[in-house]
Amino acid sequence: MLKIIDDTHPSLREKSVAVSLPINEENRALLLEMLEHLAMSQDEVLSEKYHLRSGVGLAAPQVGVNKRLIAIYYPKDEEKKQYVKYGLVNPRIVANSVRECYLSNGEGCLSVPLDHPGHVYRSFKITVEAFDIVTNKDIVIVARGYDAVVLQHEIDHLDGILYYDRIDARKGQLDDPKALAI
Repeated sequence: MLKIIDDTHPSLREKSVAVSLPINEENRALLLEMLEHLAMSQDEVLSEKYHLRSGVGLAAPQVGVNKRLIAIYYPKDEEKKQYVKYGLVNPRIVANSVRECYLSNGEGCLSVPLDHPGHVYRSFKITVEAFDIVTNKDIVIVARGYDAVVLQHEIDHLDGILYYDRIDARKGQLDDPKALAI
């Protein structure tokens, strides 16, 4: 079982190092364990049994490993049993829209135990390049809305940035009429 470190841990503020490709078994195993942790956190029985907070994304720095690895796992369509599922190595945003969006209920984080109210404005549309262990190939992800927010949140972790660093104290509680509320 992975141990998630909280935002008081200094390694969460460090910039993560790139991972060599082809990916070695140690890094692949870590990403698979991160994906499993997210899946378990979303299962009512398992999350209660293991006292897990529900999460949709996890970056390696959150488990004390400062490598550029992120896991994303959440239902896209529960009826069809479709999931957004990535185990990304060295993800990088290569394009982003000028249009912004934010989660109307605010963002949360497995490494942040206390609530930090306010809006985190992020690009509505992004393009990410990475190697994905789920498909075992280089991929390009074009993400919009919620999908884009999740990816940006996790990629921020790789640069030592926490979501509440992006809340503008002057307008954090105000709605930007040009940004899309999600």
